Amino acid sequence: MYLIYFDENKFDNNNPYFWIGGILIQDQKAIEYENILSQIQYNFFGTSILTKNTEFHGKDLFHGKRQFKGKPLKERIQIFHNISSFIVNNKIPVRMVCIDVPKHRKKYTYPMPEYRLGLMLILERLCDYLDNVDELGLVFGDYEKDEITGSILDFSQFKMIGRTPMYFGRPLGRLLDTIYFTHSHHSRFLQVADLLIFLAGRYEHAFITEDSKWHEKQAAQAWENIKANADIKIQHWP
Repeated sequence: MYLIYFDENKFDNNNPYFWIGGILIQDQKAIEYENILSQIQYNFFGTSILTKNTEFHGKDLFHGKRQFKGKPLKERIQIFHNISSFIVNNKIPVRMVCIDVPKHRKKYTYPMPEYRLGLMLILERLCDYLDNVDELGLVFGDYEKDEITGSILDFSQFKMIGRTPMYFGRPLGRLLDTIYFTHSHHSRFLQVADLLIFLAGRYEHAFITEDSKWHEKQAAQAWENIKANADIKIQHWP
């Protein structure tokens, strides 16, 4: 069985892309992987306790905000490299969906809300993977108060009708029970999903040059390492 962790970003006028996605963890490997992430956390914070003050949150990590305020830039950027290596070295599958929000809204007279569409598409991509490896999965998401009820109801409906409601909709039978939501500071794997979403949202459509700042180039390298060497698939919509 696979434990699946996903997160999403907030899009705005400066970032018109809505990203949702994350990682699939084999249950037999979960303790080993959690120990690796615990060591990365300990090396940075000096503790392995899971709290808001020890959470790896991509945006705050990159900009040196909140618990990262005053932390050296080099050490903060190294976390992105560490997580990139963690994904690549352990061959952890990454599945993502990227929605171009302006294009999506322009294409359809009654466009589906981006979060609802993104959730449906990422669940389909997760099931594609589970089909290929002939396994089942449990899904865990980052706690978003405004989205939880709708997400669970949508998931329940998709399973009840036997497939997602897209024209080429697919069954979600390999996903067990429901979607479980928890705060990301309680889950190291959700924090990894957060860092991946941050890197994708910042660098997938960015143009990095020799004149770009050092930390921008370094973080972009971490993302490119994942794209080049990990088991990653990204669905772009529309």
